[in-house]
Amino acid sequence: MNLNILYIDPGTGSALFSIFIGAAATLYFVGRALFIRLKVVLTSGKAVSISPHSFVIYCEGKQYWNVFKPVLDEFEKRETEILYLTSSEDDPVFNLPWSFVKAEYIGEGNRAFARLNILQAKICLMTTPGLNVYQLKRSKMTAHYSHVLHMTNDATLYRLFGIDYFDSILLTGSYQANDIRVLEKQRGLPAKNIITVGCSYLDVYAEKIKNIPAENNHTFTVLVSPSWGNSALLAKYGEKLLDPLVKTEWRIIVRPHPQSKKSENAMLDKLTERYGDNIIWDYELENIHALAKADVMISDFSGIIYDFVFLRDKPVFYVKQGMDIRPYDAGDLGDDALEKLWQFKTLREIGIELKEEHFADIGEHIKKAADSETLRNARNKARNTAWQYPGEAGGRIADFMIETVRNHDE
Repeated sequence: MNLNILYIDPGTGSALFSIFIGAAATLYFVGRALFIRLKVVLTSGKAVSISPHSFVIYCEGKQYWNVFKPVLDEFEKRETEILYLTSSEDDPVFNLPWSFVKAEYIGEGNRAFARLNILQAKICLMTTPGLNVYQLKRSKMTAHYSHVLHMTNDATLYRLFGIDYFDSILLTGSYQANDIRVLEKQRGLPAKNIITVGCSYLDVYAEKIKNIPAENNHTFTVLVSPSWGNSALLAKYGEKLLDPLVKTEWRIIVRPHPQSKKSENAMLDKLTERYGDNIIWDYELENIHALAKADVMISDFSGIIYDFVFLRDKPVFYVKQGMDIRPYDAGDLGDDALEKLWQFKTLREIGIELKEEHFADIGEHIKKAADSETLRNARNKARNTAWQYPGEAGGRIADFMIETVRNHDE
């Protein structure tokens, strides 16, 4: 029996889904209007208002829980109701006995987008980029969309147009505003409301890491924590880097980027089989336990470098990589953007470059490359630049959301 298999390429599938969502939204609006008219009739002509939620947060995965928890804590403390929509069925929010935080699981992927695309809200806060670019659309019933940065690196290292269509961007450090403004002018976009609030997840980690007890009989530990993709450390060097590291007999922890488990699983399986118990593979949701154990870090262009530097103030080694920034917003900042971006420029100041020719005697190279006052001063400067208002992000984000709704209502 012959079966005809219908294939729909991803681009066409995305377009069809957008058409479907548009049709669904139209039907929703029509149905809602009819529902309101019916309620008016049933209440003898008395007007009935169906008010939206004032405050909404969308969390696309529990890995962002520490970004939002300080904000939710503030709303609970202020006895102000907020709706928390999550795509994680086991989101930690469901374990907390809050009165003013209302949590709802809305599914993942297209199911979540279908819910969000007809959202009623005065303000919606999220870490998810790509609003109005792919399936995630602006709802006509949501007045204000705000994007909160969940890393301290450059805001232009999202995929193209990642934050173009938000009404406001909440920064970890004021330096991130400059390139956003450049792209707004270049693309003819209206100026967004840009506010520096600090870094909420680092505020959480800073408190948690204090409570991790020091190890008895500590073993010198190297944390290898790369980004993902063909230009990243593991994909490009793999055994060339790990073989000599294992020979040092130090404790080696490798913490792959979360996306590697999805996109590079075959590579990880191969390396795991090769090294067995000689390497500890860390896939924990939070990185702080690995950071707390590490004496030095080896990375490439991953943002975790700054978590390590800001929280632990320890030396970091980096392998210089030719990151292809064309798929990212930064790719529109000019041919020399890679050299000018704060993240990479600062890495050259706070880090120690590890070249491929150093791999063979990597143990000796790490021992000799001692920390210095110059590096410590550079780390301190970077921390003050990219992580402003330590400990205050939750309150500042809540203040911004409440003020935005207040201005909307006036």
